[in-house]
Amino acid sequence: MELTREEESALKGENGEIMQMAYRILVATGETTDAEKLVPIEWAHLSGVNYNTIGDAGEEFLSSISETARVKVKTTLNPMGFDIDNVSDYGLDNNFISKQLSIKNSYETMGVIPSFSCIPYEIFDIPDNGTQVAFAESNAAIHANSYDDLKTNKESAFSALASAITGKSPFSSLRKESSSNVTIRMKIKDPNELTYGMLGFFAGKVGDSSINISGLGKMNRRQRKSMCGGMGTSGTCAKFLFGEGDSDCEQVDFDEKEMQSVHDELNTSDKGDLITLGSPQLGLEEISDLINKLKGNSFKKRCMIFCPRPVKEQARKIGYVNELERAGCEILSDCCTCLSPLINKDEVDAVTTNSIKGAFYLKNSNGVDVNLKSLSQIIEDETR
Repeated sequence: MELTREEESALKGENGEIMQMAYRILVATGETTDAEKLVPIEWAHLSGVNYNTIGDAGEEFLSSISETARVKVKTTLNPMGFDIDNVSDYGLDNNFISKQLSIKNSYETMGVIPSFSCIPYEIFDIPDNGTQVAFAESNAAIHANSYDDLKTNKESAFSALASAITGKSPFSSLRKESSSNVTIRMKIKDPNELTYGMLGFFAGKVGDSSINISGLGKMNRRQRKSMCGGMGTSGTCAKFLFGEGDSDCEQVDFDEKEMQSVHDELNTSDKGDLITLGSPQLGLEEISDLINKLKGNSFKKRCMIFCPRPVKEQARKIGYVNELERAGCEILSDCCTCLSPLINKDEVDAVTTNSIKGAFYLKNSNGVDVNLKSLSQIIEDETR
């Protein structure tokens, strides 16, 4: 891989240990992915924020490097483990709280924007088409490549952090790729957001780094997010292309049989003890849609809604927060359904959700059963 004189110097340690470490990560990643060079990026989005994800080793590493490391480009953060405004309401372990706050403080010391959101594409301005970014959050990387006309590989927590510190990323894979050898033909009539999530989950399994999708009509924001969230959980694929692809593409159908297979894999319960909405986190448009669907009704059981803090503040000004709380909802910022200690298998047997991504992590990480159904079905079954 070709490096500039400045990059070679940093790799040798002439700009300090932190910069040397960051370039070592990028060079190793680049050599593994056959990168020709490193390219400048304008934005990094970091995972590795939730203490449940990175543990003591990650917390100690961040605490150590934050003494001297500073990010070079705009850098935003994935959700952490709780909403700092109401952490005392959930009986969390004091060690978890302390370690999570340490992680938060380390990132802020390095100059990272404390966004704590998995939907940075909704709460920040999108750069010009073709801008190189480095997104570690899986649904955000897929959304950036597929809908925002940005370019990112599906970064790891380490590579995205290294990119934030150096302002560079390996020029490989999806930063160059513009075609796929597999096309999925959508064969479902009247799809909802759950259908699109299952399509994404299926696509992640059959695609390589990108995949063509044909037969789709116009999608709304919820459906696009659902597709990205679904794909992000099931494989390495990180980009949707829309159309039939080349004439020699392998053609695969996504029909009722395939959709049922995905549903059967993730749905493990006929009912849930509580409801979670927001994986990926909900935007203002989705909150408005939820209120309209509720039509003044209330949930019959506990309902947790996850959204970014800026969205919650907007919703509060409009009056949406009061309306949702009236309907029995808990509105949480800074965290999300996935990997949250707020949902404990010792207290909860099963969770009802409309999220493929949420279902995957609730089942495989939180160890709870999942009752998977569309938002319309949840409101029909779970409100009065």
